[in-house]
Amino acid sequence: MNSAHCQCSDKIADAILSEAQSLGACAAGFAKIEPVDSVNRSLYTRWIEEGRQAGMQYLEKYSDVRDNPALLLDGAQSMLCLAFAYRNSSTQRHPLFADYALGEDYHDVLRKHLAPLAEKMQATVEGSQTRICIDTAPLRERYWAARAGLGFVGRNNHLIIPGIGSRVFLAEILWTEPVAPSGPMTETKCCGCGKCVQACPYGALGEDGSIDCRRCLSYLTIEHRGELPSGTHLPGRIYGCDICQDVCPHNISTSDVHVLEEFKASEALMRLNLNEIANMTSDSFRAIFRRSAVRRAKLEGLLRNAHLVKTENDNRKTS
Repeated sequence: MNSAHCQCSDKIADAILSEAQSLGACAAGFAKIEPVDSVNRSLYTRWIEEGRQAGMQYLEKYSDVRDNPALLLDGAQSMLCLAFAYRNSSTQRHPLFADYALGEDYHDVLRKHLAPLAEKMQATVEGSQTRICIDTAPLRERYWAARAGLGFVGRNNHLIIPGIGSRVFLAEILWTEPVAPSGPMTETKCCGCGKCVQACPYGALGEDGSIDCRRCLSYLTIEHRGELPSGTHLPGRIYGCDICQDVCPHNISTSDVHVLEEFKASEALMRLNLNEIANMTSDSFRAIFRRSAVRRAKLEGLLRNAHLVKTENDNRKTS
């Protein structure tokens, strides 16, 4: 097949999507690689200019690549977008940690699972190339997932997949072969209940669908370094915050979607209580979280958060 003139057949595309599903993806679709539309580019530029990215300076870099994913892989023409669920109705929860962090680090898990699929895609068309992206390249993952028909971006800034919800990890495989796009989905907005906006503890979510990371507890407990802003209170969680997802109607009655074994809760993590975390040593931290996304907060951040929650709990007991 000459990739310069031919588009992959529907049969080939369907086989790839079927393979993605067999690997555990709860949704998958193709998007045509082209520059991000001007409206979304302008929204992002304004978001950065207003400082809503907080201390995440890396979001200010590589704007050319973020606006045109073709720069990530020479000759890239299509993008396979995939979603993998990390929670269903039977998944365990921990009162101190966000659901997505209970299992192994999704970056490593999904790269391992998708490597064989990327190789098959290359073998399908001789001479073609692929590149796997999992939240590490400057790629607008939710934008492209919506373009590929996986779902729509809700007011809580999460990708929402109808019938499954927003508790999913996103991944992409860029391909130098042209493939007919799968989307976008015709359902492109949430129900408009505003529950996520109302429930957000510090008003990080705007009515217009924007987010201010300076007020987001997920950002503050994971990404923020040093002391937390004066007056910050943590509603029990020391790593992440699922409040905007917990109140979303799309998540309340989700189906029993398949969850990869690696994303199921770690027994060592599930046994942890607040006192143990507040007194955790660097050796314990490395042993328990060596395969976990919790490493992102570093031991210093986890101790900071745990001591704050412990202090707040003690104050409530004595008041």
